[in-house]
Amino acid sequence: MRYTTHLTDTCPKGLNMPRPKPARAATRPRAPRTAPTPRRIAVIGAGMAGVACARTLMQAGHQVTVFEKSDRAGGRTSTFETPYGSFDAGAQYFTVRDARFTQALDTVPGLCRPWSANTVRVLDAAGHVVAASPLPKDAHWVAKPGMGSLVAAWAQPLQQAGCLHTQTRVVRIEPDRMAPGSWQICTQETDGAQHIVAGFDVVLIAQPATPARALLDASGVGNTLSKAMAHVDQGPCWTLMAAFPQAVRPGLTTLGPQWNAARSTHHRIAWLARESSKPGRNSIERWTVQASPTWSAEHLEDDPDRVQAKLLKAFSEVTGIRAAPTHAEVHRWRYAQTTKPLGQSYLWDEATGLGACGDWCLGHRLEDAFISGLELALAIA
Repeated sequence: MRYTTHLTDTCPKGLNMPRPKPARAATRPRAPRTAPTPRRIAVIGAGMAGVACARTLMQAGHQVTVFEKSDRAGGRTSTFETPYGSFDAGAQYFTVRDARFTQALDTVPGLCRPWSANTVRVLDAAGHVVAASPLPKDAHWVAKPGMGSLVAAWAQPLQQAGCLHTQTRVVRIEPDRMAPGSWQICTQETDGAQHIVAGFDVVLIAQPATPARALLDASGVGNTLSKAMAHVDQGPCWTLMAAFPQAVRPGLTTLGPQWNAARSTHHRIAWLARESSKPGRNSIERWTVQASPTWSAEHLEDDPDRVQAKLLKAFSEVTGIRAAPTHAEVHRWRYAQTTKPLGQSYLWDEATGLGACGDWCLGHRLEDAFISGLELALAIA
C-alpha cells in the first residue's frame, strides 16, 4: 500500500555547528539571496556524513528529514554488543586534524578519549613484528563505550525532533507529482510496506558511492552526480570478532601478544586490535580482525561460517593464540574503505536540488565523512 505525506511540520534547531568558509562548490552556485529561505531537505543515510550534514542544516533553520535503513544512526561506526562485551566492527578509531571537527567534539565532552595504541606494530605473514610504526602526528581517538556512541550522540536532536526515521530504506527518488519543482521519496520498511514522502526542495544522499549511484540510476535522476561517483572506488572488508573470557582467570591478563593493535602483511588479515585495551571497555579479552580488501573481495559472497573459519585460522597464525574463542562472529562490509576518492568534499547540483556526501569524497577516515557532510550543508545553508 502506498500513500503520500506532504511535509508541513518544522523541526527545531539542532546543535550549533562551526561555520568555516565554504569549500569550492561542485557545480555553479546560485545567485546570492538577500535572505535565506528555509528549505525542506531529505537526507538519505545517518552515518557520520549524514548526521553532520543534517544537524548543520537544522541549525541553519531548514526542515530536515533523515532516512536510515538500519535500526540506528552510525553507519560504519557501528558497535556490536555481545554477552562478552562490545566490538567496534567498523571504524576502529579516528584522528582529529580539522579545527571544525575539534569544535564539534567539544559539544560532547568526555565522550571520546585517546587510545594507547599510538604505536602500531607491523607484522609479517607469520605474525613476527618487523617494525613499529613511528608515533603518529595524530592521536588515535575512540568514543566510549563504543565507536557508535559519537554519531549516536550527535543524532539525538534529530531523534528527539522526530526527524530521524530508522529501518526505512529509500528505494526511489522522484519528481513530486503534486508540487512541480519538488521531490518525493519512495521508502520501504522492514515489513515490506512502501510509502511516499513528498514536498522536498532538496535531496541529499549520504551513502557509500556505489549504492548512492545505484539509487540515482534506478530513479532516473542525478545523471551528473552519478557520472562523478563512477570514478570512486571502495573496497569491501570482512570483519571477525572473537572473545576469550578464559583470559580473565587469576594470574592471566591477556592471551597471545602484548601489543594492542597491528597492521599485518598476512594475505588474509590487514588489521588486528584488542578491543579490551580501548578506554571505557570491559576487561574480557576481545579481538577485532579486519581482512584485507583483496581477500575480502575474493571471498565477498562466501558463506559466513567458511569466512569465519578461515579468519580464525589466520588470526591464530598471526597472534599465536591457539585457544578456541568462546564467542566468534563475522560481519561483511561491502563498501568499507575508499581506495580512489572523488577528490572534492561533496557533490551539489543547485539546479536540481540533488547532492551527495561521504568519506569517499575525500578519503576513508571518519573525519573525512564529517568534513564532507559539514561542507555540503554549508554550501546549501
